[in-house]
Amino acid sequence: MKIDGSCHCGAIAYEAEIDPAQVRICHCTDCQVLSGTAFRITAPAREQDFRLLRGEPAQYLKTAESGRVRIQAFCRDCGSPLYATSAGEGPRIFGIRAGTIRQRRELTPRCQFWHRSALPWLPDIACAEAFDTQ
Repeated sequence: MKIDGSCHCGAIAYEAEIDPAQVRICHCTDCQVLSGTAFRITAPAREQDFRLLRGEPAQYLKTAESGRVRIQAFCRDCGSPLYATSAGEGPRIFGIRAGTIRQRRELTPRCQFWHRSALPWLPDIACAEAFDTQ
């Protein structure tokens, strides 16, 4: 599926080709903090299927519990989180933040990762199979 999107202020725009069946929810505590809410919804895109159309995102390097370094990309003007990807060489997957995707109403998450960290007051998300970790 072809998607496009932008940050809130429009300074950064992108397009990508994704598989809608791969859209996922992450309940990990990092995603809660980095998104400023209860969980994050992500649409993965291979590096060759993602293209910036306008602007250059700011980057924050986050080291995961596993020791892997992840690039968190966001708009330096409005602060919108745009995507995360691995640092370094090799084929990368861009985890596009669903809130920035124009077609987000068409994307239903199919799985939930790190469900053991889900906030207890969240209602059941029946459309997405839940896994305690990744």
